[in-house]
Amino acid sequence: MKNSYEEILKDRNQQLSFVKVEFERDLEILHKWMHEGHVIPYWNLNFTKEKFAVHLKKALADTHQTLYLGCLDSIPMSYWESYWVKGDIIEDYYESEEGDQGIHLLIGDPEYLGKGLALPFLRAMVKYKLLSANTKKVMAEPDIRNAKMIYLFEKCGFTPIKEIELPDKTALLMSCTRENFERKWKYGEATIYL
Repeated sequence: MKNSYEEILKDRNQQLSFVKVEFERDLEILHKWMHEGHVIPYWNLNFTKEKFAVHLKKALADTHQTLYLGCLDSIPMSYWESYWVKGDIIEDYYESEEGDQGIHLLIGDPEYLGKGLALPFLRAMVKYKLLSANTKKVMAEPDIRNAKMIYLFEKCGFTPIKEIELPDKTALLMSCTRENFERKWKYGEATIYL
């Protein structure tokens, strides 16, 4: 697997990386993760393998988004969707700008839950998205019932904007500006490592 992004988690001496999803290689693991008890209520993709395969092919063909596996020491443990807000339903819910990006995520393997990995991975993904010079903010819209995810986004530097009604959920629209992210992670609670 060729990494799209990687960094060393210095406090753990482990490598964090993101690699683009490939249909043949990743269908099985993603289908399995969509059937995990902690994933089902928020993703609602616990389909048959055949139906999920159709969904994944469609998602991979969508040019306004990129799908990633988040890996720890090259072992896949999370799933990420990164998308351009322009052309997405979210653009109608706030005053979006041309370079805005959004993200969705899940920790797939329950073995990695509660290990303090979600924040370093989220921080790395936001940092990765902000490497695009025209991206001034990264958006998220976690399910309003998912208090843990909302807390995680806030801890990373996202600010709640408002509740919104999406076709599949009531969500909390959140934003992380480049300025807020850089202030928080360069001069505050942690250091970003390349």
